[in-house]
Amino acid sequence: MEFTKMHGAGNDYVYIDASNISEDWAQIAVNMSDRHKGIGSDGLILAMNSEIADIKMRMFNSDGSEGEMCGNGIRCLVSFAINENLIQPDQKKVLVETGAGILTVEPIRTNNKMTGATVSMGLPILNPSQIPVNIDSQQSAVLDHELTIGHEQMKLSFVSMGNPHAISFIEEDVDQYPLTDIGPLVETNKIFPNKINFEIVNVINRSHLKVRVWERGSGITMACGTGACAVAVAAKLKGLIDDS
Repeated sequence: MEFTKMHGAGNDYVYIDASNISEDWAQIAVNMSDRHKGIGSDGLILAMNSEIADIKMRMFNSDGSEGEMCGNGIRCLVSFAINENLIQPDQKKVLVETGAGILTVEPIRTNNKMTGATVSMGLPILNPSQIPVNIDSQQSAVLDHELTIGHEQMKLSFVSMGNPHAISFIEEDVDQYPLTDIGPLVETNKIFPNKINFEIVNVINRSHLKVRVWERGSGITMACGTGACAVAVAAKLKGLIDDS
């Protein structure tokens, strides 16, 4: 099976042209993502045929669970699709079918070669029932929801960018935070029926945030595109940052 490995901001995935292949992709994701016995990655992303867009993306986390979307992954997917001649190489806008709907990716080219991309991520989802988060709240957006995890009392803000995120703004240096221990407890907490991605954030100033992420189904990763967007949304709603 031919594959390509790519990363966006260190968020690395294995890419496969699955337009004419049917496999147990969940198990393949587990095998390929293993950093000791496999290729090593945060997960697996498939390029597939779409009847409603230019291309379809399916993404599997390293534990085999399927996610709705991946912000870093979708940028790399379009580069992969261009390199593999799955879409027209000179398209200015590429429509990608995802589990979070159809998203638009605009390739950035230098000397006719794709060197980057911007993604129209769509509007954030703030209603807790749609994220989903099982809490009793009539608020249209939930910021600083108190939750006890182990012996720690934390305040979480909830945002979905097509996939769910819980965000905690903390005073402690995020580099010193025990994310390996706390991350899986937040991810699997009973109030999150589909589990959740977890971000911890230091506010450096009104234009800079420092973030670490525990990704649902993958653990600690170097970056998360949807997570970065979710953090920015929560920070703006809390009045912690200015408009860029």
